[in-house]
Amino acid sequence: MSDEQRSTAIVVGVTPGQPDSVLVEAASFAQAFACRLVLAHVDASRFVVVENVDGTVTSLPFDADLHDFEPEPADPGLEATAHRLLDETGVAWELTQLAGDPARALGRLADSVSARAIIVGTRERGLRKGILEFFNGSVAATLAHRQARPVIVVPLAPSATDEPLWGASAGDLR
Repeated sequence: MSDEQRSTAIVVGVTPGQPDSVLVEAASFAQAFACRLVLAHVDASRFVVVENVDGTVTSLPFDADLHDFEPEPADPGLEATAHRLLDETGVAWELTQLAGDPARALGRLADSVSARAIIVGTRERGLRKGILEFFNGSVAATLAHRQARPVIVVPLAPSATDEPLWGASAGDLR
C-alpha cells in the first residue's frame, strides 16, 4: 500500500444490527475527502495475541474453555450491509475483524492505516444502555480523548432537547 493510499483512509466502527446511517454518513465523508473506508468490527469477547502490520490481529477468546484458536471471520451480515450501502457510492472499502477493547482496537487500526478520522455511531438510548456505557465507557468519548485525529460521532437516535439523556422512563428499563 502506498503512502498516499495509507493517508486517505477513514476508519469506521461497525456492529451487527447497527443503523444504516453510520455507513451512509461514512460514505459521505469518504466522498468529500476522497478517502477509502476501513470498516472494523471489534469483538470485545476476544483478546489480541498478535497485532499484524496491516492493523489486523490474531486473537483468542477470553474464555479458555472455548478452545477457539481460529480467527473470527467478519460477520457476513456486516459485509452484506456494506455491499448494499457502499457499492453504488463508488467509495472503496474493506471490512476487517478486530478484538479487544473497541476504542483501543479502532485507535490501533487508525494508526496503522494513518487514518484521517475515525467514525463511530452513538449507543442506543435508555437507562440500561446508559448504565452499561457508564461502567464500560463510551467508545466515542474514549477515542475523542486518546486520538490525535478527529473522531466523528454519528447520532443514531437523537433525543429532543427537553428529554433526559439516559431515557429514564419505565419502558427503558427493559
